[in-house]
Amino acid sequence: MNRLVLIIFLFVSTISFSQRNQDWEKINTLKVAFITEKLSLSSKEAQDFWPVYNKYQEDRNKLRKKNHDQIRGKIKDADGLTEKEAENLLALHIKIEEEEEALDTKFLKDVSKVITAKKTLLLLRSEEEFKRQLMKQYRQNKGGR
Repeated sequence: MNRLVLIIFLFVSTISFSQRNQDWEKINTLKVAFITEKLSLSSKEAQDFWPVYNKYQEDRNKLRKKNHDQIRGKIKDADGLTEKEAENLLALHIKIEEEEEALDTKFLKDVSKVITAKKTLLLLRSEEEFKRQLMKQYRQNKGGR
């Protein structure tokens, strides 16, 4: 019986993880199309732009994961930390914030070498527009349930 429960749990977990992965892939596909359209990238610009953008997103996700893994869970339990542990955690948080800022700055410098400054600004605006539309869609879908 325990074995059957374990198999069912693993099956449901796999389906859930697979669904979340498919959702992220779908969102990323929509984001690529949205940004490409908003920036009116030529084929040459797209060829140069996407590797820089994708590398930035990959590095950004690593920092977010690092932040989540090393800090977020511990902040929830801040009441149980010693002052020294809290100081160390705060220092780590500041370090990760600085790494994110340096990554953002480097990305903007790098990307503005492969697309124009105007398109770089359009990129920033387009990312915000995409996030707003995604959140709006999420709220509509959640409210409709």
